Amino acid sequence: MSTSSSRLPWLVLAAGSLILALNLGIRQTMSLLIPDMLTMPTLSLSAMGLAFAIQNLIWGVASPLAGMLADRFGTARVLALGALIYAGGLVLTTYVTTAWQLNLNLGLILGLGVGATTFPLVLSAVGRAFPPEQRSRALGLASAGGSVGQFLMAPIMDSLNRHFGWQEALLLVALMALLILPCAMQLKGRPAQPAAGMSLRQAVQQAGEHKGYWLLNLGFFVCGFHVAFIATHLPTYISLCGMSSQVSANGLAMIGLFNIFGSLTAGFLGARYRPKWLLSAIYGLRALVILLFWLAPKTPIVVLMFTAAIGFLWLSTVPLTTGTLAQIFGSTYMATLFGVVMLSHQIGAFFGAWLGGTLMDMTGSFDLMWGISIALGLMAMVIHLPVDDRPVSARTQPSAA
Repeated sequence: MSTSSSRLPWLVLAAGSLILALNLGIRQTMSLLIPDMLTMPTLSLSAMGLAFAIQNLIWGVASPLAGMLADRFGTARVLALGALIYAGGLVLTTYVTTAWQLNLNLGLILGLGVGATTFPLVLSAVGRAFPPEQRSRALGLASAGGSVGQFLMAPIMDSLNRHFGWQEALLLVALMALLILPCAMQLKGRPAQPAAGMSLRQAVQQAGEHKGYWLLNLGFFVCGFHVAFIATHLPTYISLCGMSSQVSANGLAMIGLFNIFGSLTAGFLGARYRPKWLLSAIYGLRALVILLFWLAPKTPIVVLMFTAAIGFLWLSTVPLTTGTLAQIFGSTYMATLFGVVMLSHQIGAFFGAWLGGTLMDMTGSFDLMWGISIALGLMAMVIHLPVDDRPVSARTQPSAA
């Protein structure tokens, strides 16, 4: 049964947006706790970076698996289980004293929870709740929900940390994560089987034989690298530049605020223009924005300008990538197909978080990471140009000749 047949589309959209707001709002602002967590003598920045890298990797591995389960057993059940794991991982992280505990709780367990409550499940449910002519806008609105969460959670996380300490802050946000449970009930259902009876295995095989699918995977790898590096290490970078934690919190909040506008803009433009052109432009602009920030003097105003610009480009790739996948392959197995793309995103995120901490400890500077980020942005700008975004059915039809 399709979600769209059992739930009002706008109710699905509202619930999905709130789930993404909680998922990303908590996850993307946890880096504000890193400077205080590093006061523990048994932890280092490279250990912290590795834990976040593991979390991103597990998040990626969990996404296609959760998508398959959602396509088979229903979205609500998988989201509910993911919410419980998410909250449990946050609670267990408060007890870490060694690097291996950090990898287990913050990395493995929390990564599973985040991966089971994120974009593939939510956007697939939202996508099938709306007709094709409204889908791009709906996906943009849902993606903006995650941005609202980051905008609101950044000052909340910083305030909780300053007033109660990082352990108590994690316990309180664990309670917030449980709000995913009632929202998940509005995303009941799973996709209807296509008339042709294509199986999940056949759909995955069909995507695997499509060159554009792998180019989209590679582009999302770059997106994950950028997002994880900046979200994980920007607060530490700002601290090394002699600025306070409130500057970091304001910067992350600015990313969330402008990401709202970026996601909405991408969703609306995606309904008018070919998404692959927009994706190419976004990655090129990311490279330019990072270059300008790298070269500019580091002041609170410059930080706000950078985070506003990069925020506008932050998750604007999500509705465009999802819309391109739906345009090529349809929405029946979107949770699974986008889950695989999300895995590529999180592999990139693994390297963004891990290399950021490792290269900083090795060289004493983040300069090399900024340079790598610029080069990857330029690469992603180019690789989206040859993506064949025609529906698979149109590509397989015999020509008139």
